[in-house]
Amino acid sequence: MKPVICFDQVSKYYGKMASLKDINLTIQAGEVLALLGHNGAGKTTAMKLILGLIAPTRGSIRVFDAAPHGVAADRLRRQVGFLPENVHFYDQLSGLEVLDYLARLKGINRQQVSSLIEQVGLGSAANRRVKTYSKGMRQRLGLAQALLGKPKLMLLDEATTGLDPAATRDFYSTINNLRQQGCTVLLSSHILSGIEPYLDRALILGQGHCLALGNLDQLRQQTNLPLTVRVTGSSHVSQLIATGPPTESCSQEANVWNLAINPADKMALLRHLSNSSEVTNIELLPPGLEQIYHHYSANPLTTEVS
Repeated sequence: MKPVICFDQVSKYYGKMASLKDINLTIQAGEVLALLGHNGAGKTTAMKLILGLIAPTRGSIRVFDAAPHGVAADRLRRQVGFLPENVHFYDQLSGLEVLDYLARLKGINRQQVSSLIEQVGLGSAANRRVKTYSKGMRQRLGLAQALLGKPKLMLLDEATTGLDPAATRDFYSTINNLRQQGCTVLLSSHILSGIEPYLDRALILGQGHCLALGNLDQLRQQTNLPLTVRVTGSSHVSQLIATGPPTESCSQEANVWNLAINPADKMALLRHLSNSSEVTNIELLPPGLEQIYHHYSANPLTTEVS
């Protein structure tokens, strides 16, 4: 099966400045890819290339096996939903009228409009003018317009901006449903702990370069960051820890110890701790997406993937 998105040595220059440089990437149908990086890392440029709004300076990009900036652009865009970070609509129209207008522009069956506005939780505000909407409500309306036409590819740029916790939970539920239906999702977010449970892989960009690409397990192996072991027990646990395998750091609060260890020492430490009746509980906490991201972004020039 051909990938939904394929970057082959893609570079994008603005004058002498490289916004993206030598990016290789394939994304399969039904995959959720997190696009991560600081402001100016190249995330928005990558999305614009996929949408066909700009063309690469070097290399080639294929979306549904066609160049998104070429003669197939109009056909491809009908299969793509896009939610930018900052959404803008006609303030004097109601939410329902906005969706109806956009559905007509996209040549989509307008019967979807009412169900979509209910799906994103705006049913009670459907006939209110957009100028009365809060930031979160506008973001919900933006998600509804991105879902018009049941797209096969969704691009979501900081999509949870302005959403309250309940709306954020509903948003990620929608992402899961899209994935189950075979839709490919490319999303960016600065709230890394929020997207971690939902992604298949992450692409970390820095200064236009690919710093890392892989699933969480692969990125953990590549970084070899310390593993946190949380130990609960009696006061004698301190002595037990002192006689065990080396730790990179140790902190204590009441009867709980947090140990940072090299992953290679995990089994030795577990055997050492589990042999003692002083230990009542052990938790293993692998490094999360936020820690992995900070590792790669701390020194992008030395962590660049060749």
